[in-house]
Amino acid sequence: MLDECLEFLEEREKKTQGFTYELIIVSDGSNDKTVEVASDYSSKYGSEKIKVLELIKNRGKGGAVRLGMLSARGAILLFADADGATKFAELEKLEQYLSLLCKADIIKDQATIAKKHAIVCGSRAHLEEEAVASRTFFRTLLMHGFHLAVWLLATQKIRDTQCGFKLLTRETAKICFSNLHVERWAFDVELLYIADCFNIPVGEVAVTWTEIPGSKIVPVLSWIQMGRDLVLIWLRYKVGAWKLTKNPDYSKLYGEQATS
Repeated sequence: MLDECLEFLEEREKKTQGFTYELIIVSDGSNDKTVEVASDYSSKYGSEKIKVLELIKNRGKGGAVRLGMLSARGAILLFADADGATKFAELEKLEQYLSLLCKADIIKDQATIAKKHAIVCGSRAHLEEEAVASRTFFRTLLMHGFHLAVWLLATQKIRDTQCGFKLLTRETAKICFSNLHVERWAFDVELLYIADCFNIPVGEVAVTWTEIPGSKIVPVLSWIQMGRDLVLIWLRYKVGAWKLTKNPDYSKLYGEQATS
């Protein structure tokens, strides 16, 4: 995944005047060689281009993504799953849509676009019919139940909330991830719920996606956990247990739990 990503970014940097990039790799308290391998890439390309962050304790996918997004310096920020299910060339589709939402050019107007608000979500909704054909009835029922719950309790704007390929402006990332509470699989839903609450423009773009063996999602248990988290998101915001602010203090989100 890293080779494909860096090949795309390096080639674009050569061809596009004014284009620069920063790649942040977050290890969610893993005990494999993620940090070691990522550090080798950082040594090869330079720490200005590749930054490696390590959560000492496992926080979940949402916690890891939040750390990376709040540590980023770019005008536009992309988070992507490490399995490489979506190729980085698909980024260009999301950028085009983001430019339309922000009414600004991604490359020429970086200072302007960083302060605007927009999210563009990569989507696998166009592949749903094929996916249903290969699933059991029970898994299909769980999937549709989750989608209905998202529609009723969180957001009606996005068909595929769970695709791990989303592009945000810097200001949007700052506000949304600073307010984020859910740190497991349902964090995408809370992210979009927060965006709705702040009237942030949200778009969805179909991307090419390939299922990669070795997913950490346990089919039934993960859907149930996400459903539970979804209800808790709705309930806690409705009763005021979780509150939203445009100027949150996110410096204390991790404290001593992250190293670089």
